[in-house]
Amino acid sequence: MATLCKTISSATRQASKLNQFSRLLSTTQRCNVQMAVRDALNSAIDEEIERDEKVFLLGEEVAQYDGAYKVTKGLWKKWGDKRVLDTPITEMGFAGIAVGAAMAGLRPICEFMTFNFSMQAIDQVINSAAKTYYMSAGQVPVPIVFRGPNGAAAGVAAQHSQCFASWYSQCPGLIVASPFSSEDCRGLLKSAVRNENPVVLLENELMYGTAFDVSEEALSKDFLIPFGKAKIERTGSHITLVAHSKAVGLCLEAANELIGQGVECEVINLRSLRPLDDQTIIESVMKTNHLVAVEGGWHHCGIGAEVVALIMESQAFNYLDAPVLRVTGADVPMPYAKTLEDLALPQVKNVLTAVKKSLNIS
Repeated sequence: MATLCKTISSATRQASKLNQFSRLLSTTQRCNVQMAVRDALNSAIDEEIERDEKVFLLGEEVAQYDGAYKVTKGLWKKWGDKRVLDTPITEMGFAGIAVGAAMAGLRPICEFMTFNFSMQAIDQVINSAAKTYYMSAGQVPVPIVFRGPNGAAAGVAAQHSQCFASWYSQCPGLIVASPFSSEDCRGLLKSAVRNENPVVLLENELMYGTAFDVSEEALSKDFLIPFGKAKIERTGSHITLVAHSKAVGLCLEAANELIGQGVECEVINLRSLRPLDDQTIIESVMKTNHLVAVEGGWHHCGIGAEVVALIMESQAFNYLDAPVLRVTGADVPMPYAKTLEDLALPQVKNVLTAVKKSLNIS
């Protein structure tokens, strides 16, 4: 945890570098309002606590310290101890309290300082939260949100850099979402709080400081993004790029570079991993005839593998002009050294290489 705290400032610096790209890359409706990802999450939590007296937030350092990443800044001062609770450093303990509270009719938002720490509480998430509604024959819903940063940050090595998207997406009973932009964060978090099922919201630490244009619609207190609905961030006709979370930015940046070579990429921001928006992916591949799946997680049994299987088992297979390719993190524990860390994570150049290979261009 001490290592994490030391890297927050480094992560913030990296995130600020993404601001310029986010303004160029996001196809969200232009307006005069910009909002950082952490502020989008903060406002969504604040508005949901105000809307429903059953909603409360708990986790390590979420209250008096304003959150390890300042996502919950000001919420404890505004709402007090009954709505914003600091917990001991025991994920199994406070996740269990949150699940029990949800079973009793409350709507907890349970923050993990990083989803790497959620492994300490995975029995509560999988065996208690995800399965109880089914095992109780629909009598005991568990309306809970598990949220926090997922995947690699910067300089935090193997035990703090793992992507758990495919882990949680494999479990029936869970809804799993992975936002990219500020609008994604507001809409998906609000939908998660209001849903009757347990939701895992996988954020990205390096994106917290990134600012995106936010539409007037997204500023509404009742702005919701439905689960199972992807967003086409950029339309194109030559190849489809599918990604979630920070990897969407890599795809958009690669797509901008490829314009100069006459290649128009269609970029799909999955947003929801379980349920997955099968139709949007299938229709895009039937149009472009090529597909590259991009993610920060490992290659083996990843989200990209599920996307590949989807295409292989659908009518879109008959429209492919080249094999589906995947760009992923390296199949190794995350190195600590900066040079090796860069090699272990997908970069824009890797996306460009995959696109050119698929299209057979140089």
